[in-house]
Amino acid sequence: MGVAHVFVSPVPPTDQTRCHDGAGRETPCPGSGQDAAFSHAAGRHAPRFAAVGTGLVQDTATGLVWPVDAGIAGFPMPWDNALAVAARMAADAVLGRTDWRLPNRRELRSLVSYGQVRPSLPAGHPFENVFAGWHWTSTTAAPAPAYAWYVHFEGGRMFYGKKDQDCLCWPVAGQSLLPRTGQAWCRDAAGREVACAGTGQDGELRSGTPWPTPRFVPAPTGREGVLDRVTGLVWAVRADAAQGMATWEEALAVAARYQGGGWRLPNINELESLVDAGCAAPALPAGHPFAAVGEVYWSATTSAFDPAWAHALYLHKGAVGVGVKAGRDFLVWPVAGPLS
Repeated sequence: MGVAHVFVSPVPPTDQTRCHDGAGRETPCPGSGQDAAFSHAAGRHAPRFAAVGTGLVQDTATGLVWPVDAGIAGFPMPWDNALAVAARMAADAVLGRTDWRLPNRRELRSLVSYGQVRPSLPAGHPFENVFAGWHWTSTTAAPAPAYAWYVHFEGGRMFYGKKDQDCLCWPVAGQSLLPRTGQAWCRDAAGREVACAGTGQDGELRSGTPWPTPRFVPAPTGREGVLDRVTGLVWAVRADAAQGMATWEEALAVAARYQGGGWRLPNINELESLVDAGCAAPALPAGHPFAAVGEVYWSATTSAFDPAWAHALYLHKGAVGVGVKAGRDFLVWPVAGPLS
């Protein structure tokens, strides 16, 4: 079995290459402050997927191994069943792997391309039988433990659904080199706390790179902010640069001129990297150093589904959704530093 040459970043690429204004009209990227304006600085992963065995591909952006057949687990099923199917695939050494698991929320989201829709997977992807619907993750929703996180592959949203409803299962294998989600406990389908051993849940496996301690430290001299040692990104200490709600175009402008320049509006994957899936209201690590933390934040990532909308992070929950760019509905949290 071959091994792909992997270029792992703690923040997966968004794959966005086009820019659109607040009305959804395509516009030049240089100077716009939008996600795609910085794509030249991001590590491009070409080819993104490499065959590593019959029916298997490795994602060179994350190191994860996925079955080419996205429908390998069969029909939609409740969350407990999805965990059991992945465990059975490991026990049966399906496709020669004994390390199958239900992906955690960060692992499953890493497949999402914000430049594509129906499905929201990278252009030229090798997958077959992809259904543009909700797919389970192994991560329980901290705001509502009878629910688990799932990802929608029509446009890249992530929310949580009741564990007894039927959704799809796309198992993953391989060592995850993405950061952990932060979840360290387990809950059953009714939301009751259970021992993690043998559950296959995110809280048991804790797949991914451990967070450094402390995770957040003062930014290097010359920049007022907080360095996240997981990603190398520097965040504004005050998570409300506009001092209230802003439209998307206002958010881009506020972030660009923050502290006299050198900052920007984060892309949606950078925003999501802050989330601690073990916490809620806000979904940030306990003891975080940020002030004026609110509910919903604009990202610099336009919705490929409708370019008059942009992606946003619902930070009290940890969800990824969208908002109308023209609405003065969301907050602004500037970032500086490396891109994915």
